[in-house]
Amino acid sequence: MEQLKGTGVAIVTPFTQKEAVDFNALGKLIDHIIKGGVNYVVALGTTGETPVLSKEEKKEIIEFTYQHVNNRVPIVIGMGGNDTRTLVKDLESYPLEGAVAVLSASPYYNKPSQQGIYEHYKLVAAASPKPVILYNVPGRTGRNMTAATTIMLAREVPNIIAIKEASGDLSQCMEILKDKPEGFMAMSGDDNLALSQMACGMDGVISVAANAFPAEFSQMIQYCIAQNFVAAKRVNDQLSEAYTLMFEENNPAGIKAFLTEMGIMENVLRLPLVPLSHSLHEKVKKYLVHS
Repeated sequence: MEQLKGTGVAIVTPFTQKEAVDFNALGKLIDHIIKGGVNYVVALGTTGETPVLSKEEKKEIIEFTYQHVNNRVPIVIGMGGNDTRTLVKDLESYPLEGAVAVLSASPYYNKPSQQGIYEHYKLVAAASPKPVILYNVPGRTGRNMTAATTIMLAREVPNIIAIKEASGDLSQCMEILKDKPEGFMAMSGDDNLALSQMACGMDGVISVAANAFPAEFSQMIQYCIAQNFVAAKRVNDQLSEAYTLMFEENNPAGIKAFLTEMGIMENVLRLPLVPLSHSLHEKVKKYLVHS
């Protein structure tokens, strides 16, 4: 559990100009992130464009990540889906032995009831060989997982150990923090709200921005953990414009634009996602020149 405090990074998936997974760039990105001092990495989160990766590609990315990280930091693997039966089979067949936990987004598109979300996660937790981190991201899934559902899962399902909360609702976050059982961890899933959520008592963040700015973002979170919110705000203020640029059109198009300008990867996404518009990309360039 201590391994998951602080800054985790939802790693993007680099592609070549021919849209193949670019493992050379992925290795470069992993080195950049770890050198920046993050606490752990998350492979195959939604920032990694998992909806457009084949099962074979996902397994190759997992194995490559294990080998390249080489025990330098812990690894969390994203394992979500909207077909509970298929997800249970995947949890039994994917190479998860090198992970410390799995991050599982709540079911998308189906728009299940809260009871349906609860039953889904109950089966996922029973099938998972690793502890499960819930992931509430209603902007992507179309259905919010309420604080009450989160607390019920935290109390009743032993293999569920944490939540990545990305509802953007501070009141909901505070309700989770107030009622969660001892030892259950809460992580921010919104870079622009991480400072506020850490001040409310969250344990850390699974970040997109830390792909590009691992040192700065990690420092900000460490200041929060040390209760030095004045220093944390100073760093966060420097990054606030970057957050806006990253998420204005699409994630991961925004963060990929930053990483392209930093020389880490090609600016390639798979449809239906496309790179940032020219005007917004120019703002990214300007930010990096003046930051």
